[in-house]
Amino acid sequence: MYHFIGIKGSGMSSLAIIMKQLGKNVQGSDYKTHFFTEKGLNENNIKILEFDKNNIKENMIIIKGNTFNDENIEVEEAKKKNLKIYTYQEMIAKITDKYNLITVSGCHGKTTTSSMISHILDSNFLIGDGSGSITQSDYFVLEACEYKKHFLNYNPNYAIITNIDLDHVDYYKNIEEVVDAYQEFIKKANIVIACGDDNYTKKLNHKKIYYYGIEEKNYFQAKNIEYNDQGVKFDLYIENKYIYHFELPFYGNHMIENTLAAIAVSYLENIDIDNVYKKLKTFKGAKRRFSETKVLDNIIIDDYAHHPNEIKATIEAVKQKYPNKKLIAIFEPHTYSRTQKFYKQIIKELDKADYTYVMDIYKSRETQEEYPNINSKIIINGLKQGEYLKKEEIKKLVKHNNSVLLFMSPNDLKIIEEKYITEYKNKFDKK
Repeated sequence: MYHFIGIKGSGMSSLAIIMKQLGKNVQGSDYKTHFFTEKGLNENNIKILEFDKNNIKENMIIIKGNTFNDENIEVEEAKKKNLKIYTYQEMIAKITDKYNLITVSGCHGKTTTSSMISHILDSNFLIGDGSGSITQSDYFVLEACEYKKHFLNYNPNYAIITNIDLDHVDYYKNIEEVVDAYQEFIKKANIVIACGDDNYTKKLNHKKIYYYGIEEKNYFQAKNIEYNDQGVKFDLYIENKYIYHFELPFYGNHMIENTLAAIAVSYLENIDIDNVYKKLKTFKGAKRRFSETKVLDNIIIDDYAHHPNEIKATIEAVKQKYPNKKLIAIFEPHTYSRTQKFYKQIIKELDKADYTYVMDIYKSRETQEEYPNINSKIIINGLKQGEYLKKEEIKKLVKHNNSVLLFMSPNDLKIIEEKYITEYKNKFDKK
């Protein structure tokens, strides 16, 4: 029996699903709090328990989520029983070694890019949106995170780098440390595909590196770009030669760059460009990445954005797709350290919305005691148009008509969104 400690984590749930598909006996434990990954686990008949030391039995193999340390009661019990304990990334490395491994890393865009590539290649995949699958493919597409250099566990054939940015500031002290981590990682790859529009990826050194992007001098480049509320059009150039015309239902520059990364690996693997285009036309996006729900005259968008550059890209995409609707941002800051480091940039991007609601900071792996002076007011007080929102104050949102309500957080906001939908519909039912 493989027991997952922290099975609801977006990566952990993906790994659990894959191992179940490989014929392993799988179960796991986590907090009682609802998280969006439960749906996939339930569909694969994977038992989810609450943390309890009695869950840990003799002869189990333990996979430990990165959020949990030796103080967790199940980790403690597993050590007492001298059970074999793998970290999340160690188990992934064990599974993926026999495949043509394509890793996708970067501070932003890696989930969408991973999903896009696996969709084109019909490949095995493990993606940080809570999804994973094993097929008959020789390819394995893996979302590989730089946090605490976890991606150094993997041995990719292709390493795709969507961008390099300062994040995970509880671990990396500065951008130079992040760049160094990526440089160390790509030494393990045979081929590197990196976004050439990003200043820091250009600092990487590798014997075989291909750059993609919108700017000149990229090996894979999008030219003659047109944006409208139906999506984007562009011409693909490779080594300055016209190759193909694309018309896709995607929004924002970041989606063009993600698409170019997917095109690049497909091209280098000799996938027919017509088939790549057909696959891209049917790509529906990753979970919790610009996920849309229509509610009467309003649109709800659920997105994982939490870094200022992600907020920027998501707001730009909303404005491209819905130029005639007001944009109402509902933002849950993620971690005290990130809020402390980036609150000024977050304010700058949120001010591009017509109005913003800010919720309490989601602490994740941190504690308020470590950051006694950091709370959501540090953002709210700097906004031109905004206020504090408690999770139980959903009625505040009901006054907005003909609007896009953009919910942003890596934490699952589905329950809040569902409450809002009920309240908004009730408003009209009473008339």
